[in-house]
Amino acid sequence: MPFDPPRNHSSALTETDVLTITQTEVELESQVVIHGSYTADLYTGRIRIWPSTYLIDRHSQHKSQLIWHEGISMYPDWTWLNPGKNYFTLIFSGLPKSCVIFDLVEEIPEPRGFMIEGILRNNSDVYNVSFD
Repeated sequence: MPFDPPRNHSSALTETDVLTITQTEVELESQVVIHGSYTADLYTGRIRIWPSTYLIDRHSQHKSQLIWHEGISMYPDWTWLNPGKNYFTLIFSGLPKSCVIFDLVEEIPEPRGFMIEGILRNNSDVYNVSFD
């Protein structure tokens, strides 16, 4: 179903209208899937993700929201890991069509948040990322 932008009394779109249309186009485009891996040892036996984790387009500063997680706990809970390679999946709202490179950033009020820089966009929007 096509998006019908809101109109004010004049024929010109307001800034709010343009932002609404842009956000709707991004959301309709796709979702971004990150298949993550993390290698645990005897000293790094747990992992979690914060809801303030985003994909940030390097050219527009657009932030794609984390909308689903599997195999990893959401803050404040922890997922206990077995020693060795562990896998999880994160799903984010879509990136703008113009995005060619983005960063995964966990914005948290403590040290050691995840930051994966310079992820090159592909046609499938499915990525395998090591969080080691």
